[in-house]
Amino acid sequence: MGSKAIVKSVRIDHFLQFSSFLQREVVFDCYVPVNPPAEGPTRLLLLNDGQDMPALGLEQLLENLFRNNPSRLYVVAVHAGPQRGQEYGTAGYIDFQGRGCRADLYSRFMIKELVPFVQQQYHLNFDKKAIAGFSLGGLSALDIVWNHPRDFQSVGIFSGSLWWRSRDLASGYREESDRIMHRQIREGNYDPSLKFFLQCGTQDEQADRNNNGVIDSVDDTEALIEALKKKGYVMGQQIEYSLVKGGKHDLATWAGVMPKFLEWVSADA
Repeated sequence: MGSKAIVKSVRIDHFLQFSSFLQREVVFDCYVPVNPPAEGPTRLLLLNDGQDMPALGLEQLLENLFRNNPSRLYVVAVHAGPQRGQEYGTAGYIDFQGRGCRADLYSRFMIKELVPFVQQQYHLNFDKKAIAGFSLGGLSALDIVWNHPRDFQSVGIFSGSLWWRSRDLASGYREESDRIMHRQIREGNYDPSLKFFLQCGTQDEQADRNNNGVIDSVDDTEALIEALKKKGYVMGQQIEYSLVKGGKHDLATWAGVMPKFLEWVSADA
């Protein structure tokens, strides 16, 4: 008996493009649905640290998603460059060690170069656009989406580097004023179009700077959620939170939550 041919639901297109903002070549991979529904919303998801997506198993995760729930979701995995610590961060706010000084240039690349290229390449206009990332890439994703709500509507933050601070712990650090992303949210404006998916693991790290028995990454994530709630965003509607018991700061933990996130992005009305 002949074997049945495997019909793929996802095609991966590889690109290398020069960015005038970053003044370097950027590598990115486009995960394209092979047989998307003829109708329905068309969505774009940009992922930071795209070089890690093969190890994360993104192709198979999308195969599973599309087979069970066909959708018009296009995923672009952007590989980090050699200056990752400068391009990822908070645009306009370097941290206490001077990191993130190229974050504004990276934001411009994503908005003014990458998205238009993908739209032109696939002859699409996206109804909804999202960014997601892991660790420092998660901070970058949140910063871009928060500051550009006309360009992006949702964000995924996996073990986000939400500790990003303007003052060192040994130099009079104060949580309320020195966590840069939290301060941006407190001082920013509520936009009803934005949605947030956050993940953290109970073993994401070991540090506990305030000795409250809760690791810093969980403290920072949940404090940011509280800042969003005070701004007007509602848990279960505009905010989703996945606290993974035993979850670590690694690809295996993030891969375990990724199916839920991909469904969340696909189903976002």
